Amino acid sequence: MQVDPRGQRFAAALTTIVLIAVLLTENWVLLAAQALVFALATFLGLRFAPYGIVFATLIRPRLGPPAETEDARPPRFAQAVGLVFAVTGTLGYALGITWLGIGATAFALGAAFLNAAFGFCLGCEMYLLIRRLTTKIRSDREVPA
Repeated sequence: MQVDPRGQRFAAALTTIVLIAVLLTENWVLLAAQALVFALATFLGLRFAPYGIVFATLIRPRLGPPAETEDARPPRFAQAVGLVFAVTGTLGYALGITWLGIGATAFALGAAFLNAAFGFCLGCEMYLLIRRLTTKIRSDREVPA
């Protein structure tokens, strides 16, 4: 499946706003809601993610078709990474381990901001690196000695 990269940047911008609000308020319920957004994108796909739905219905029709699309697997992996950090941060805040909540939220915020501001998807790059490494390891094992 292919996705519009503008939608990914839009989602990252909304995520950035939510995560800033979490850091300012230390509201674990808000972070849990963001974790749900990440979970929907991870497990159901990007087109079922709330921010993706908003982009597709309200923003994309005003922009027209994208000049290019990208494979959905790297951004979906990035959503899974965001989910891990959001769940970790939620647990940190909810259990009173504030430093863990702040740290996990800050890491997720950094990644979201990079995508929103510069179009650099850290999770996507991680996905591509992992794919290259695992492909290389598999190909090295298949070469007869």
